[in-house]
Amino acid sequence: MLKMSSQLDTIISAYKTLAKIPSIAGGKLNNAANRVNAKWSVRNLDRGKTTKYVSTYLLDDALNVTDQSEFGSDISNELLSAISPRETFKAIIREEKTGKDTKKQFLEVWNKNTLAHCVDLTALDMHGDVYADSEFGSLDWNQDETAVVYVAEKKPSKSEPYIKRKPEDKPKADGSGETAVKKGEEFLYRQDWGEQLVGKHLSVIVVCKLATETLTILDGLPESWTPGQVRFLPDGSGVVGVAWETEPRRLGLIFCTNRPSYIFSLTLDGTMKKLSGEGLAVRSPRWSPAGDLVWLQRKAGGPHHACHQLVVLKKDSTEVKIITDIVDTEVKTTGGESFYGLYNQALPAKCFSSDGRRLVLATPQQNEVRAYVVDIDSGKITDISNKSRPCSTSVLDVRCDTLLATCSSLTTPGQLYVARLPAEGSEADIKWLLVSSNMSAPAAVETSTSEYMELEHKDSQDSIKSFTAIYFAPKAEGKPLPLIVWPHGGPHGNFVNAFSMEAALFSMLGFACLQVNFRGSTGAGEANVNFLTKRVGDADVKDCKLATDETVNKYPIDAKRLCLMGGSHGGFLVTHLSGQYPDVYAAVVTRNPVTDVASMFNSTDIADWCAVEAGYDFTEKGPVCDEHLLAMRRCSPIAHVHKVKAPTALMLGSGDKRVPYFQGLEYARRLKANGVTTRIYMYEDNHSLSSPASEMDNLINGAHWFMEHLQL
Repeated sequence: MLKMSSQLDTIISAYKTLAKIPSIAGGKLNNAANRVNAKWSVRNLDRGKTTKYVSTYLLDDALNVTDQSEFGSDISNELLSAISPRETFKAIIREEKTGKDTKKQFLEVWNKNTLAHCVDLTALDMHGDVYADSEFGSLDWNQDETAVVYVAEKKPSKSEPYIKRKPEDKPKADGSGETAVKKGEEFLYRQDWGEQLVGKHLSVIVVCKLATETLTILDGLPESWTPGQVRFLPDGSGVVGVAWETEPRRLGLIFCTNRPSYIFSLTLDGTMKKLSGEGLAVRSPRWSPAGDLVWLQRKAGGPHHACHQLVVLKKDSTEVKIITDIVDTEVKTTGGESFYGLYNQALPAKCFSSDGRRLVLATPQQNEVRAYVVDIDSGKITDISNKSRPCSTSVLDVRCDTLLATCSSLTTPGQLYVARLPAEGSEADIKWLLVSSNMSAPAAVETSTSEYMELEHKDSQDSIKSFTAIYFAPKAEGKPLPLIVWPHGGPHGNFVNAFSMEAALFSMLGFACLQVNFRGSTGAGEANVNFLTKRVGDADVKDCKLATDETVNKYPIDAKRLCLMGGSHGGFLVTHLSGQYPDVYAAVVTRNPVTDVASMFNSTDIADWCAVEAGYDFTEKGPVCDEHLLAMRRCSPIAHVHKVKAPTALMLGSGDKRVPYFQGLEYARRLKANGVTTRIYMYEDNHSLSSPASEMDNLINGAHWFMEHLQL
């Protein structure tokens, strides 16, 4: 009992230390590029929530920091904010809790230190909640600073029972905006956009004219479209945005870049035009200073995330041209480095050089996020990442040919950097300068080792044989280390060398971590992504086992103390590994794992994932195909559950729409029936288990599970 208490004290102390390290949530340069406004977030353990705050840094002509704000300013109740083009105003969508389950939303407009406008959006009751998520959310100014545009939930029609006694109906006053009450429709099912977008059914575009504080909902889009990511046209006569098709059904949208969608333009008087083609999934429209419109696109359907094209619609043109095409394996940058294509899910809000001829972005590339300059006319790509040390470089903002980015690694928390964009042809000479100097990582993390591993199935006949992994470990201190084998979720995502509280925690506790970018991961070419479909539960499992073996052979690892950890598809893989290699791994922690693809098909917000990863085109037309269901079952961990020996802890979210929690419960019941030590944690949370209370509990209990069953 004393040992258990000591273990928990050690874990809790390490967690509390790491929880104090802030992370960068965003950043902007002012128009003159001599001031940085940085948004940070930090875990507030006593309040049980994340605190967001802003800090300011002043720069001289050489981009050196000359002054910074003495204290951070809390902005936790700001959902969205946007500064007007001439920096005269700042618009804020603010949310305030008014009761346990009630809230109000406001549109505020500040003129420097004066509150110029405050509109109670909830009281107006023209629409539902304003969207502030990464898929739909937007807040944008027109060029003359007279109006803002945002996206909100469409107000549903009022309904009542067929039989309801009430006062005699009275005619509505003209201009009230009220619609006739519909009878018998209060229980109609309204499908939303799934995981982390619960309650978002159908959106509307709202324009607020500030002089009169008049709100207008724009008409002109098809009823089956849900718009988002809206921006004013350069002349302010309308907006552009992305619209997702809702028929025949909404499939989960977050983390899924494959949903059928369009880039559209819509004038304020309701004239709509499609700007992108058919059969595509599009996102992130951005206007250049020259009046060109660029966006990211790929084919609709298929894997949830894959390589994208960067395309442009030139001013006064109707032809969409490709700037950067989908990369099947690799191409070379201007400096001769390997480039594997674009896997970023968004472009920076401001991403162009002053003349509009070059675009700056960042995208995952194998084991790092790397930053690039793209020439819009020639398509030439130049790597401008921070190369002072192995790290990930993510671009936040571009103003006056000055770049703002965040750089981090597994040993170093994210910090802000600035750089001047060199002249065309000299971009590779870029020099990054440190802006922020917040808390560093604990010494045990700073001195840890991180190495990239190039792995290959040498005798394989597969079209794709190689993959990568990241090894991260504390100093061995003369004795072998326990190892956590950690495949990512998706499966079409990837691990990058960026600061991770979870990896840092395990390093402080004396664990080595192996983050596996198995075949099918993004950032390594389109062919690599497509290789995994029809091979899940086989190729990805073999990759994790090969990575395990190579790590044990190469590094000071205790082969009797191998652990497995992973969530979602990572959970799918670790439950596969413990079943297929029952004598290799000693303990398992899994979060919201996919354990039976066949039973998940009819209960998840991403039914297409089940079909595509099992090797079939997704359709709900016609009869149910027994062959498809059988293929889904055969590739599932449940097929091997009877062989599992390793003690297994499952962390499940009761509100998970992506991998419903009964997947874990079904698996756990079979483990227990077979005599395997099993524990289930159930959180009132979604798929990510990222709320402060859920994160703290599952990280501490997960670490303790490993230490307890490895007898550390």
